[in-house]
Amino acid sequence: MQPALWISKTGLDAQQTDIATISNNLANASTVGYKKSRAIFEDLLYQTINQAGGISSQNTELPAGLTLGAGTKVAATQRIFSQGNMLTTDNSLDLMIEGPGFFEIQLPDGTIAYSRNGQFALDDEGQLVTPGAGFLLNPGIQVPEDAQSITVSGEGEVSVRVPGAAENQVIGQIEIANFVNPTGLEPIGQNMFLETGASGAPIQGVPGLDGLGSLRQGALETSNVNVTEELVNMIESQRIYEMNSKVISTVDQMLANLNQQL
Repeated sequence: MQPALWISKTGLDAQQTDIATISNNLANASTVGYKKSRAIFEDLLYQTINQAGGISSQNTELPAGLTLGAGTKVAATQRIFSQGNMLTTDNSLDLMIEGPGFFEIQLPDGTIAYSRNGQFALDDEGQLVTPGAGFLLNPGIQVPEDAQSITVSGEGEVSVRVPGAAENQVIGQIEIANFVNPTGLEPIGQNMFLETGASGAPIQGVPGLDGLGSLRQGALETSNVNVTEELVNMIESQRIYEMNSKVISTVDQMLANLNQQL
């Protein structure tokens, strides 16, 4: 009886983790550039009582074995980097990557983080920064004080219109990076990721070239969370949780009946 209790307990733990993952997806359904996650399950070790192919008599062998599983666990949470929808904002500092790639963000300690969130603002020196923490876009783009408008091409070339000039003045080039395995990136919050050994080294380049996505000014990429899908997943996870709870309740009743008979 006791193994059934422990097996069901692993099922409860796994479904709690799954619901936590789904809850985080739903909480970030309106987060710009957010990429949803999913829990990856795997079964635990098995106890082999009879080995398949074992000798059952002088001339016969067992066609099937007898093994007892130990339950399940969440082995990993996999992030899905599918493209989100486009949200038009008409803000010249809002940028969207159409296709693969990440903006490079310089953290205060010099580390480079990566983000799909293209919401940018200007600091007191006219540099492009993230609106929340004020981290610099890498490579840096500094907008002149007298700039009347900012234009960003699909290839990341940044130009401004200044008084007295007939043509726009180019002030910088935005570069983006991609990874062989973006799922291996480490999320650190604030819509940013860090490179890991699993992600591989960043592949940097000009937007729109060498397989990298192009930029679209005045637009943002919405979260790729499908709320309906996540709610269905939550219902399914809840039902599995209830079934595991039912097993524990049933085993408890069986043990209670056994004690009464004794």
